[in-house]
Formats: sequence, structure tokens, C-alpha cells
Amino acid sequence: MIKGFGGIFWRTKNLEATKKWYSEVLQVEIGDWNGTVIKPQAGNETVFSFFTESNSYFPTEQQVMLNFQVSNLNETIKHLEHIGIPLAKKKESSEFGQFIWIEDPEGRLIELWEK
Repeated sequence: MIKGFGGIFWRTKNLEATKKWYSEVLQVEIGDWNGTVIKPQAGNETVFSFFTESNSYFPTEQQVMLNFQVSNLNETIKHLEHIGIPLAKKKESSEFGQFIWIEDPEGRLIELWEK
């Protein structure tokens, strides 16, 4: 029945600052309608996963965590360093790929993943 995600929506305290941060830091081109369309590329996956309320993978006070797949995590880290965005969690590798975390302007942790 489900073909894929139709969108991810959430409220923000400072719309303009949040749009600017996602545009500059993650290079997401935000349109006048306050969003963007990220088109699937070959090899991309979208993971939908539940965590228990007590799972400590990401902070329990954060209900949802965004995970963006990137093509080259080392280049992404260089970009983040160049614009002064600190890593909230240094690069980790597992059988699922390589991961880092950063924080958006409202303190939400965002995971960046190279498969």
C-alpha cells in the first residue's frame, strides 16, 4: 500500500533562521513555500524505524531524529568544518555505514549517513 514517504513536516520556532541554516549547512534548497523536494537517486534508501521511549540512541526528549544520506561523508565533514558547524558526535562506522551528528539551530540532532 505505501509507495514511499510523501514528506516530513515539523514546526519550528524561527522559520527564517531554520530555513537559512538548512540551506547553508546542508545545502537544501528551500523554496518560497518553505520546503523542498528531495528526489530519489540510485542507491538511496529511506529507513522508517521505531525506537522505544527509553532507547538512548538519540536523546529521549527528542521525539524524532532526521537522518540524511550523503554521498561522501568526509567531504561533508570538510564542508561543515569550513562553515564552523561542530560535530555533535564524531564519525562512527558500523556494518550499516558511517555516521556523524550535528545540531540544527533549535538543538535537534541530525544524523548524516554514508551508506
